[in-house]
Amino acid sequence: MRVFMTGASGWIGSPSVRSLVAAGHEVVGLARSDDAAAAVEAAGGVALRGDLSDLTLLRARAADSDGVVHMAFRHDIAFTGDFAGAAASDLAAIEAFGDALAGSGNPLVIASGTLGLKPGSVATENDQPDRGGHPRTASAYAALELANRDVRSVVIRFAPTVHGEGDHGFIATLVGIARESGVSGYLGDGSNRWPAVHRSDAAELVHRAVESAPAGSVLHATAEDGVTTKAIAEAIGSQLGVPVESIPEDRADHFSFLAGFFGMDAPASSDISRELLGWNPTGPTLLEDIDAGRYTS
Repeated sequence: MRVFMTGASGWIGSPSVRSLVAAGHEVVGLARSDDAAAAVEAAGGVALRGDLSDLTLLRARAADSDGVVHMAFRHDIAFTGDFAGAAASDLAAIEAFGDALAGSGNPLVIASGTLGLKPGSVATENDQPDRGGHPRTASAYAALELANRDVRSVVIRFAPTVHGEGDHGFIATLVGIARESGVSGYLGDGSNRWPAVHRSDAAELVHRAVESAPAGSVLHATAEDGVTTKAIAEAIGSQLGVPVESIPEDRADHFSFLAGFFGMDAPASSDISRELLGWNPTGPTLLEDIDAGRYTS
């Protein structure tokens, strides 16, 4: 297959390119910069310069491909305060891909997330977010509805922590906070759960979705339903040699912008995805990655 991928130079995109290429597929990756183009090519893909704002380019490349993987998001404007604009751009890209792929039966795989889907309970692939909730929810619904236009649309909800060597996400931020404050903390009793998946396993699920996920599928890229935040804090504290402490709710600003996320109880199962596609995560667990020093060395 010839697969067109946005976000192909990213944290999940790069190993996804490698996995697809290793299986004999050709991947053309959208790249906004020379560095991104080099990353796409290093992963075995073919770089195409452009960005998500060029809908004409997106339609043309999708029409010329056997499938599309949409992993990119306009963080360039989201991080400057225009999250609504970034979400609108994401929706426009999905609609452009849908127009190009309609009637083909070819796959359109898009990225979403599990966080906040069903707080306090184990979320499954059958749980659906409130249409009027998060601004990006519209993108997921739009993608799934393309199944009615003979597009093999698939939404992959990724765990909030896709971990591995080189990760600069939530866990790396917690490590930085622990280093600076001298305390590895967790909120309350630390029993709230945080799902995770190794990036190699996430990439394998993308690969399997492209090849065989049915139209209208929702998949969960969660190798671990939920690791307690206390266990995460203890692993970080052990690596850094700092005390592990419960942080009271009235001092949640200890965690900076992460406070609202790290305090959530947001477990998510992937049982349906595993059964549907034969996906069997084999990468290190989150605590194994922390214990191996991949966030602290």
